[in-house]
Amino acid sequence: MIDLRSDTVTRPTPAMRRAMAEAEVGDDVLDGDPTVLALQERVAAMLGKERALFVPTGTMGNACGLWVHGRHGTEAYAHDDSHIVNWEIAGLAGLRGLQARMVRGAPVMTLATLQAAVRPPSKHAPKASVVCFENTHNGAGGMVTPIGDLRAMAEFARTTLKLPIHLDGARLWNAHVATGTPLSDFAACADTVMVSFSKGLGAPLGACITGTAAHMEEAFVARKRLGGGMRQSGIVAAGALHGLEHHLGRLHEDHANAKRLAAIVADGVADVQVVPPDTNIVMIDLPARIDAATATARAKELGVLISQWHATRVRVVTHLDASAADVEVAGRALVKALV
Repeated sequence: MIDLRSDTVTRPTPAMRRAMAEAEVGDDVLDGDPTVLALQERVAAMLGKERALFVPTGTMGNACGLWVHGRHGTEAYAHDDSHIVNWEIAGLAGLRGLQARMVRGAPVMTLATLQAAVRPPSKHAPKASVVCFENTHNGAGGMVTPIGDLRAMAEFARTTLKLPIHLDGARLWNAHVATGTPLSDFAACADTVMVSFSKGLGAPLGACITGTAAHMEEAFVARKRLGGGMRQSGIVAAGALHGLEHHLGRLHEDHANAKRLAAIVADGVADVQVVPPDTNIVMIDLPARIDAATATARAKELGVLISQWHATRVRVVTHLDASAADVEVAGRALVKALV
């Protein structure tokens, strides 16, 4: 079975397992785990931020960022198809008392759509307290928001709206590799940035949130309150460090495999619409004659696991455990499943 449901399905490589087994550890809650501290220092330096904080998941990292910036009973500007809005079980509201102010239109947020979402001043309308970016954008098929667009939105958020910015950068590594834009340039467009290790980098779990020292002090409180304090967490931090050292540089292979798979499906099935991938996610919009549930079931019968995104769209994700040969086989199987 070729599993292309997500880049989270990867298993640690033998080398990563060895690094984890041999990691130097301590009690991170009491004294600071040495491997966790090394990871935090490295990520902060890569993103050009003062400090970083290791958290179990990207969703918790986003929750910590929203805790730092958001204020109870206010709004968070977020794209209507963003992960924070759709895939974090209403954490905006449930954990921080924030209402999503939906930024609608375009596959990803743009300066024009952000400006269009701004409420006219009124004492009856809720105020906003934070702006949320996402790069790459999962719902748009791993689409990259270019650095110029991100800078324009950040300038508007900071100078006109006078609001802080949190960046959901779960796959920021992919945006960096796809465009050549330095990670620190992307990260400079936000006050806090979350990056994940359990997707393209192939670690079993973990993420970091980065920002100023003051922001990370607040994020530490949020992590504790959310139950995210970990003890000998160097075991998993070592997997993240290994991913940074050995898997970041190969992400272009996943991008090339995604483009190849998209081409096979687009060439083989005349009436589907394949969203051209910027990175490692391929979104396939289905014709009326087949729905997503049927398409995924047929693909599974042919040895390929893919995800239903919604009733008329399926998602396919390339990753560390899917070779170029696997992608060729999977592409041909998907053509059979969709014709």
